[in-house]
Formats: sequence, C-alpha cells, structure tokens
Amino acid sequence: MMKSEELLDHFEQLAEQMGINLIKGKGDFEGGFCMVNDDQFVVLNKSRPLSQRLRILGDSFSKLDIGDRYILPALREFIEIEEVVE
Repeated sequence: MMKSEELLDHFEQLAEQMGINLIKGKGDFEGGFCMVNDDQFVVLNKSRPLSQRLRILGDSFSKLDIGDRYILPALREFIEIEEVVE
C-alpha cells in the first residue's frame, strides 16, 4: 500500500498533467472540484487531515474522464474506491 504522502504527490503530478489547478488554503470549508469558465480546480483545505484531503482528491478525479490516461495503479485504485463510495 502506498503511503498517504506519496498518494498526495501523485495526485499533484496528475493534476499538473491534466491542467487542473490545485488550490490549497485554510478556512472553514471542505474543498472539492469546481470549474470556473473552462478552468478546472480542486480546492483543498490544508487544515484538514491528510486522509480527508486525499478523499477530496479521489472524489474529484473520479468525476473526470481519466480512462485512457496512464495513472499509477495504486492511484487509480484509490480513485476507483472513491467512485464506489459515492
């Protein structure tokens, strides 16, 4: 099993490859995926536990078309688990 920090790094790389902006901030919000005009964003709350930030990322990427893209198997598995949980 991949460590949480490694999963986060791989999510960051995937977001960069896909042109998705990761916004990390602190405040009273959950975070999640959103689009503004044609730009895609995933907003993460840095004050939330890493496990919760990973769930937000998994949920966000499960809504995107990543089928043909090469994604590290452990990362794809994490995303698919989030897809099932919804």
